[in-house]
Parts: sequence; C-alpha cells; structure tokens
Amino acid sequence: MIIYFLRHASAGEHLVNPKKDEKRALDKEGIEQCGYVGRALAAIEAQVDTIISSPLKRATQTASLVGNEMGYEGKLQIEAGLRPQATFADFRRMLEKYAKQESIMVVGHNPNLSQFLGSVISESGCEASIELKKGAVARVDMRRSSGTLQWCLTPKALRMLYTVAVESSRPKTSRK
Repeated sequence: MIIYFLRHASAGEHLVNPKKDEKRALDKEGIEQCGYVGRALAAIEAQVDTIISSPLKRATQTASLVGNEMGYEGKLQIEAGLRPQATFADFRRMLEKYAKQESIMVVGHNPNLSQFLGSVISESGCEASIELKKGAVARVDMRRSSGTLQWCLTPKALRMLYTVAVESSRPKTSRK
C-alpha cells in the first residue's frame, strides 16, 4: 500500500477555545498551498483510492481542495484516528480499515501526523524524526507493518515541481 501523508495547509493562528479551533478554516495562503500541492501531485500522476481526513475543518478543506486538483472523485472519509489527540494505536487501527486499498492519502495535524510518519518508516520501533510543514506531503510505500519513505516535499518544493512540469509540457517556440 502507498500512503501519502499530508499535513493540513496554512490556517492562521491557533485559537485558545478548542471548539472554535476545530472550526478554524484555511487562510488565503493555505488555499493557495492546496492548489500547488494538488496540481503537483497530479503532474507526477499520484493517484489515490481513498482520501481520509481528520474531522477538523482545516484538514477536511485541505483534503477536498487537494483531492479536487488531483481529480479524486471518491467520497472523503472522516476518521478520528487523524485528530490532533489521536495516538499511534488509533492510527494503526484506522489503517487496518483501509488495508485493501492500493493507495490512500491521510490528512491530519502535527505533532502526531509527523510522529505517525516517523513511526511507520522506522524499522527499530523507534520514531524517525520527520517534520511535516503545513501543506507538506510525504509518500511512504508500506509492506506489512513498516514502510519506506520515498519522498517528502514542502509546499514550496511542490510549487516549483508543478511550475517545472508546466514549463516542460509547453511547446517550444523558435525565435528568429
């Protein structure tokens, strides 16, 4: 199974009230990040069978916007195993539900999403240290209980990747 770990895009400042923070939406920069991330993933022909998101608004918005750019037509799955308070055991149980899928995208929050990624790619059972910036995406190829990190890209790198892909696909014009 291929797992794309996507941290929600920029959503402004953390709100003290937990109920209000759960409803915090993406800001202008976050919406823009989602466009670059989704278009870059589409450009490298990344495909997912299922997109799974934390129930928090900023995560579901990220999942929807990136999914739309990738051409994902399935229903967005909402899972508590991606909430900010979720444990690695919660995450593992959630993965078991989707074990028959060839490729999934999980959209969540730090610090636990980075911790889940680090735990999945560490063979020793320790946690590898990988920091997912807002809007960053990592691809992990899973085999049984551990995975191999294929790549991890920030929104800035994805914007450059997308720009290069677009530029290289344009017909070359000759000048005389």
